[in-house]
Amino acid sequence: MAEIMSGGCQCGRIRYTVTIRDDDAYLCHCRMCQRATGGVSIAFKNVARHDVAWDRRPDLYASSPIAKRGFCRDCGTPISFEFPDGDNIDLTIGSFDEPARFRPHHHFGVESWHPQWLDTRGLPEYRADEHGPTVERWKNALGSS
Repeated sequence: MAEIMSGGCQCGRIRYTVTIRDDDAYLCHCRMCQRATGGVSIAFKNVARHDVAWDRRPDLYASSPIAKRGFCRDCGTPISFEFPDGDNIDLTIGSFDEPARFRPHHHFGVESWHPQWLDTRGLPEYRADEHGPTVERWKNALGSS
């Protein structure tokens, strides 16, 4: 069943709505995605280009001779990946307002993956809203106690 979902960048300058037809997503581990995001991989949802409606289109960077990446020039949020001649576009899972909807269904660019980062379930877990120094910084920045 199709569902309309929304998303955008951290500062709110770039916003979109998109028709989502399933929860299939994927992780890309290629070196270009690693360099573009500064991470070990990036999570994408592949959608039909005609299913995306932009309130404001992202800025584009030609990351290679065959692809472009959408981002917000103000806050730096990675938004999309596309082949200009393709019918589809990849939207970053993290840019969706409700990213928990999606599930990874495959890996791409596995020649560059870092397997030690794939299953981290055994590591200690910490909540940001319980981390004293972070909470204090927010209180000081917002002027509340």
